[in-house]
This record gives sequence, C-alpha cells and structure tokens, in this order.
Amino acid sequence: MKKLIRNKGILLLVILVLAVGLLAAGCGGEETSGSGGEPYRIGAVVDISGNSSSLGIPERDTLLMLVEELNAKGGIDGYPVELTILDNKSDETEAVMAVKKLIQKDVLVVLGCSASGTSMAMIDSVQKAEVPMISMAAASSIVEPASQRKWIFKTAQSDIVTAENIVQYLKEKGLTKVAFLYMNNAYGDGGKTAFAAAAGEQGIEIVTEEKFEAGDKDMTPQLTRVKASGAQATIIWAIPPSASIVTKNYRDLGLSMPLIHSHGVGNDKFIELAQGAAEGVILPIGKLTVADQIPDEDPQKQVLQEYIAQYQAKYGMPPVSFGGYAADAFNLAVNAIAKAGRNRGAIRDELEKTNGFVGISGVFNMNREDHNGLGADSMVLVEIKDGRWQLLQ
Repeated sequence: MKKLIRNKGILLLVILVLAVGLLAAGCGGEETSGSGGEPYRIGAVVDISGNSSSLGIPERDTLLMLVEELNAKGGIDGYPVELTILDNKSDETEAVMAVKKLIQKDVLVVLGCSASGTSMAMIDSVQKAEVPMISMAAASSIVEPASQRKWIFKTAQSDIVTAENIVQYLKEKGLTKVAFLYMNNAYGDGGKTAFAAAAGEQGIEIVTEEKFEAGDKDMTPQLTRVKASGAQATIIWAIPPSASIVTKNYRDLGLSMPLIHSHGVGNDKFIELAQGAAEGVILPIGKLTVADQIPDEDPQKQVLQEYIAQYQAKYGMPPVSFGGYAADAFNLAVNAIAKAGRNRGAIRDELEKTNGFVGISGVFNMNREDHNGLGADSMVLVEIKDGRWQLLQ
C-alpha cells in the first residue's frame, strides 16, 4: 500500500507507508492477520528532492523495494513492517521537522539522512527521544565520538576511511603535493578534516585549498588558482551536481594532473552530468559498482549480486552505492528489531553488537567505540573508463 500525504508543516512532504500485512488482514485497524498486534514501525528521512536528490532517490527506491519484499515474506516474526519515508528536500530544518514527526509516530528506528548535514541536524532530536538512528551519510562526526553519539549509527564508509584510501594511492604514485577542493557543507568539511589528517601523517602537502557552494554553477576561479599552485594531483570532495560541474570546469581549463574524487560521486548521475569530463577520474568506493570485477571468494560478492539482480528487476536499472547504504540501514534495523522486539534501547544495544554482518557497503563490525564498523577494506579504487566504473588493480 502506498500513500502520498501532503503535510502542511512540511512543504511537499512525502509519506510512503507500506504495510502489506495490514492489507492481508482486510481491516483498517491495528490487527494483522493471525498476529493480533501492531506492525513494527520504522521511519526514514531521505533527501529525495533538492541538491542531494541523486543520493536520496535510489535510497528511497531501495527502502520501498526491501520493505515490500519483507512484508511479502511475513514481516518480522509474522508482524508486518510499516515504513514511513519523509522527504527533507535536502534541507536541515526540514530534516528536523520530519524526524520529530516520526518520533511522534512511535517509530522504533529512524533511517537517514542521505547527506551529512541533514543527518547531523537530526542527532539532537533522536538522542533526546532515545530513538536509534542509522544514517546513510559519510561524515565521521555523525557517529564520533561514539560516547556522545550513543543512539547514532551509520552505514556509509566514513570520510576518514575514504581519505586513507586516497592517501595510500597518492603515496604509491609518488604524488606529494596536492590541491584540495570541497563543498562548503558538513560533507565537505568532514572530508577536509579527514584528508588533512591522513595526508599529514604520510607527508603529503596540500598546496592550495579551495571551497565552493553546493549550488555553484562555475568553479573556474578556484580551479584557476589550482592550475597555478604547482599541485601534482587534485582531490575533490563533493556530490553531484556540483561535483560534476567542477569536473567539467577542470577539463575545460585543460588541467591534466590526476583528478581524484571522494565516494560522494558514486552514481551514474555524476558521469552523466559531467558530460564526458569524468573520464579518467579515480576514486575509492564500495564494491557495488564493480561487483562483477571482484574475486568470487570475496564475502560480499553474493550479497552484492543478489541486490543488483533484485534492484534491476524492480526498476530496470542497476543500483548505485547510495541505494546500498539504504539497504544496509534497513537490514541492520530489521535484524536488530528481530532480536530486541519493540524496545528502542534493546534495539540500540543490538545495533552496537553488530559483528560480521555482510552488507552492501562492507562487512560491519560495530562496538561501543565504533558505530560505523567499516574499515579500509570496505572500499576499492576505481577509474571511470568509457563511461563505466573499472576496478584499479
């Protein structure tokens, strides 16, 4: 069952509720066929529209696909899962309003958001309400320090993991002077901090640092300074569409040094919007985009192939990394609920005890100090060749 409800408090708010078990019961109340109880309620706040929509749309689609499948199989222990998805329009204030609405609905877990800034905006609300939250964004600060993020977890690889992979590549190639460009938001700030720390440890110098706004349409001035900086490589920390625009500007200026992006560009929308300029871009990313190229013995391969096949059959296109973050968030939540029941505190505890969970983004091993649970081996280096993602050996 899918409903679109307009809410006066949040413009163009999208609420998508799936409760297949309720339909099967043939009534509009809380009873489910053969269960005699309420559905398990999960909420999600996703960047479906706005600047981060290239992240949020595949996440929404993945969540809808997975809850439909789960309920068709009987839900959790015979109880259906009721999933409510709200659009925050890539806006931090909208994200706070949305998560408060979910808390009032007595959801057991909140999934979201797609972006670091919108995720950070919700932390205070969920922690005060003591509701477990699983973010799908990258900034390490979402879950660190864990002692101050008791109720917060996340599924995207942290920016420090991405930075360490990039620095390792630079070191192997003997590139010691780099330019660093980043979005002026939480994602960019987190990347800047992580990369500066990782680079400093390995003796790599940032010779120039430039930032731009998420809505900027031309980064030529910043890139002109990069061109004159003496950098041997350029690192860009951004998401589409600005990541695509700055990449096109880069090629238009005739810059030929290696161009390395963060995993924020891990979808085909980046390549499409760059209009050919993404060719040759290198980045660390989860294994989903090159699942057919990783060894058969990789513990993630079967999980990745199953998700790809399911998404392709449902939507007629391959999934992207951001959808994978949503798949992991949903499955981690379901696993925790199955063990803990309707107790939010017990669900939180189960999430923190996650060990050896083979997901789309990697093998998760969480603990009291680590609410992400992914290491450097959760990512691989890829290069864009002929408009496709190619594994770098």
